[in-house]
Amino acid sequence: MIDAKDTVRQFLLQVRSGLHPERADRFMADRVRAHQVVSEAPEVVERTPRQYTEHVQEMLDAYGPFTLTVDELIAEGDRVYARWTQDGRHIGPVDGHPPTGARITAMTSAVYRVEDGLIVEYWIQIDRQGIGAQLRNAVTES
Repeated sequence: MIDAKDTVRQFLLQVRSGLHPERADRFMADRVRAHQVVSEAPEVVERTPRQYTEHVQEMLDAYGPFTLTVDELIAEGDRVYARWTQDGRHIGPVDGHPPTGARITAMTSAVYRVEDGLIVEYWIQIDRQGIGAQLRNAVTES
């Protein structure tokens, strides 16, 4: 049996980290339900591994090569809770903010559901307020 916790760990370290986004299909089902918690307006989208690869490329375009540190992984059955810190530089436009070169840190957590060794669904929450504050601060400091 394929370990759900190891699947998520490798997904984060290889794909989400931006090191090998093209490997998304090794860790994700053909269609993944992504529950994106955005304050009081959550949305659910379906993503293919290819779309996820493009999503990671967008992060690389915005923040350059970034570091991703897995802060916590907790698994129970087919669910894995992950919390990570992502550090990069603001090198591309983000939410209407032109590049500043400032260091940006994102705190993120997600719960992944894994079936047969592949991620089939996840619920993700990103500290968008914190990212926005850093971007606004970078603009006023430049």
